[in-house]
Amino acid sequence: MPKFAANISYLFRELPFLDRFAAAADHGFRGVEALFPYDDAVSQMNRRLERAGLEMVLINAPPPNWAGGERGFAAVPGMTERFRHDFTRARRFAEALGARHLHLMAGKASGLLARTTFVENLRWAAAQTPELSLTIEPINGVDMPGYFLNDFDLAAEILDEVAAPNLGLQFDMYHAQKITGDGHAVWETHGHRAVHIQVASVPDRTAPVAGAVDFPAFFARLDETGYGGWVSAEYNPPPDTRDSLDWMRLAQGA
Repeated sequence: MPKFAANISYLFRELPFLDRFAAAADHGFRGVEALFPYDDAVSQMNRRLERAGLEMVLINAPPPNWAGGERGFAAVPGMTERFRHDFTRARRFAEALGARHLHLMAGKASGLLARTTFVENLRWAAAQTPELSLTIEPINGVDMPGYFLNDFDLAAEILDEVAAPNLGLQFDMYHAQKITGDGHAVWETHGHRAVHIQVASVPDRTAPVAGAVDFPAFFARLDETGYGGWVSAEYNPPPDTRDSLDWMRLAQGA
C-alpha cells in the first residue's frame, strides 16, 4: 500500500493552516506537503509536524508568488538572478522543515532559449543542494497556460540532459491524464523516473476515485513495481474534507 500524504494547501482548508497538520494525521495521513508555506514560522510548523508524527514531504519554489504572481522562473530567460535568489530562500525553508523534496517551478516560457535556461538553472540548483531531492513537474496547459514544462517526454529529456542524481520527476496523475488522455500509459513510460507522486481525479481535480483514471488499479500498480515514495493527495475537497476521504480508507483496506 502506498504511503499517503496530504497536500494541506488543498485539503482541510476549512481549518487554519497550522491546524491542518493534526487533522491530516488524525485521518490517516503519514506525511504532508504544502505549496508555499512561507507565511508561517518554521518553528511553529515543526512543532505541529512533531506533535502529529508527520513528515514534511514537499514544498514548492519559488516563494511565495502564487497569489497573482508568476508560477516560477526556472525556465524564464532573463530571470536567472531572480530564480537563484528565490531558490536560496526556498532551500533554507526546505532544509529547516526537513522536507524530502523541493519542487522547482519552470514558469511561463517557450522555445530553445527557455529550455537552455531551464537546464542551466537546474544544474546550478542541483549542485547547490546535493543532499536535497529536487523535482520538476509537467503541468497541463489548460490549468496553467504557457507553462514551459507541459510534456512528460520533454521532462524526461531534460532530466537526462541535466543528469543530476538529486533531480527527479514529480509525477502528477491528474496532469498526466489531462496532457495525454492516458495517465496509466504515461506512468508505464516515465514512472521509473518518479521520486514523488500526486493524485486527483479528472476533469475537476476532485478526490482520486475510479473514473478517467482507475486509481485503485494505479495504487496496486505502484505496489507491484515497488514504488517506495510518497503519494500525495492534491485535490479540491468538499467544504468538509472528511467527506472526501473514502478513497484512502478503501486503498488502506479499512
